[in-house]
Amino acid sequence: MARVLVTGGAGTIGSAVVRRLLRDGDWEVRVADHRPAPDWMRRSCEHHEGDLRDLDVARAAVSGASHVIHLAAIVGGIANFHKLPFTLTEVNNALTGAIVHAAVEHDVERLTYVSSSMVFERATEFPTGERHVDTCPPPRSAYGFSKLSGEVYTRAAHDQHGLRFTICRPFNAYGPGELPDRDEPGIAHAVPDLIAKVLAGQRPLEIFGSGRQTRTLTHVDDIADGIVTATASPAGLNEDFNISASDERTVAEIAALIWEACGEDPERFELAHVPSFAVDVQRRWPSVRKARELLGWESRIGLREGLAGTVAWLREQPGPAGRG
Repeated sequence: MARVLVTGGAGTIGSAVVRRLLRDGDWEVRVADHRPAPDWMRRSCEHHEGDLRDLDVARAAVSGASHVIHLAAIVGGIANFHKLPFTLTEVNNALTGAIVHAAVEHDVERLTYVSSSMVFERATEFPTGERHVDTCPPPRSAYGFSKLSGEVYTRAAHDQHGLRFTICRPFNAYGPGELPDRDEPGIAHAVPDLIAKVLAGQRPLEIFGSGRQTRTLTHVDDIADGIVTATASPAGLNEDFNISASDERTVAEIAALIWEACGEDPERFELAHVPSFAVDVQRRWPSVRKARELLGWESRIGLREGLAGTVAWLREQPGPAGRG
């Protein structure tokens, strides 16, 4: 049985990846995170708690693992990118540097680096295929640059040391697991932010910018399935993949769907537009052809179904938008 290390395994995507691995039954799962793991994860996985920027901590986490899925990073919504640019750059590069170094030392069978759609922050080709990373202007945001830098780390380790890798780029993850910041919209991602605003009674519903920006929302369980599929597949070796749905929607359309998912009358839907941030991607629409053709993978959870489940989960959480 293969042993896989999931860094950042206590996070939203990380938890979904761990659940997906455990369903397979083909993996022994080890989680490394600076946060305590939930009880269900401690019961079913080996757990390492510590700062993975420390090379000795990274070495201990990687030791004995045949595969590494590297998710540990500072993430969040658009406001987080602007609030913590230096911290994002410093921490994310240090995390990836240490994990890639340890993976090379321990000669792992495969390192899967989980990047981000933000490497295509300034994309000029749509739908955006994986090859566009070679010609796309580099990201302006510190977060996007830190994720692109992680891809460079990974490929450099392959070129110099023969590291076997896979790169996965999730697009617009949403789903159960991420809580909004009640005091600062935009710190979390758009979906939990908007759900919390609707459930809290905000009228009209505030969105950043014009609402004509587009996103391709992808349920976290689909993303987890794509990451695990790419990690396990021989066709994923030394390849990069967009892990995404294919349904491009405007932010205004997404807000309207969330409004309805929360049980509100569509006739009473109204938006208020607040100033956005210096970096607010205007279009995000990936090509998913490569993952479909090489891996046989595509997303399965429809947007309305996924949003309904996310609303139900958030209603159960403590706080003004939930029951607690």
